[in-house]
Amino acid sequence: MSPVNSRVCLFFALALGVCASHSAQTAESTPPGHVKVIPAPANVDELAGGHAKTLPVPSSIPPGIFDPDSHSASARSIRILSEDQMTREDRDLLANAESSIQERAGVENLEFNESGWTYHQLVCPALPRHLFLRFTRDDNTRQMSMFSAAIPRDGNARLHIVPIVRKGYSLFSPAPIGALTIAAFNRIRAEEGEGASADWLGTGLCYAALTGANPEIAEPASNESLEMPPVMPPTLLLSSEGGATIRFADISVSSKPMQWTMVFDARRKLIKASHSPAVMIGHGKRVVDTVNLDQSKP
Repeated sequence: MSPVNSRVCLFFALALGVCASHSAQTAESTPPGHVKVIPAPANVDELAGGHAKTLPVPSSIPPGIFDPDSHSASARSIRILSEDQMTREDRDLLANAESSIQERAGVENLEFNESGWTYHQLVCPALPRHLFLRFTRDDNTRQMSMFSAAIPRDGNARLHIVPIVRKGYSLFSPAPIGALTIAAFNRIRAEEGEGASADWLGTGLCYAALTGANPEIAEPASNESLEMPPVMPPTLLLSSEGGATIRFADISVSSKPMQWTMVFDARRKLIKASHSPAVMIGHGKRVVDTVNLDQSKP
């Protein structure tokens, strides 16, 4: 089974061993009646240190928010391309949108008309109807400015700007959790149409990238590996009321993994996002208890 295939589990062992430290957060973001849909690691029993019971998806979970079995097989990070790595089509699309970017960035007082700006493409397969770019102005001081832009590929929607920092300061609230960021992301997903509901992990990674992160998911431990994973694997929680919650840990900065949580309502709208230090769950070698049979004899 693919490491990122999703399964519905009653993850009792993991809940007892790790999730106790998340009880306050879980109570807030996971209403009663949720089931946890997790991508199966190489061996769920080995990861949890116990046993997990696999159940079919309950019939009460309505389809259409996210498909637990539909995701990009390689969606463990967001590819970030330089200008030279972009396709000619995407460079032309950016050139046609430059005046709109200039106008929208000016409304946000990002000083985009000044020199020193660079950009990279954010490749988000989960949202294919937009071209995503991140613009940065960094003179190696604390005055860095950064914003993301979403350009519709079909020309039938508006260009969206996601401010991240302006001269070293967040605008209004930190971009990963800001109401303006959430509102822009909802408009982008609405323009994507039905295709936006398929890839839950890719959707979460794209949101993180648009807010300034270079998200990377830990590789799952294989059956032969003696290493325990440093953080919990990505999870999708589906609500019987029709909502969904995406959780994953970004390990792009190994010394400071970050936990992302995104809560969607039954109308497919992102209503809350959080970004906080991830809890390490047992990084290091697996320990197997042994018994000396000679000493156990009467």
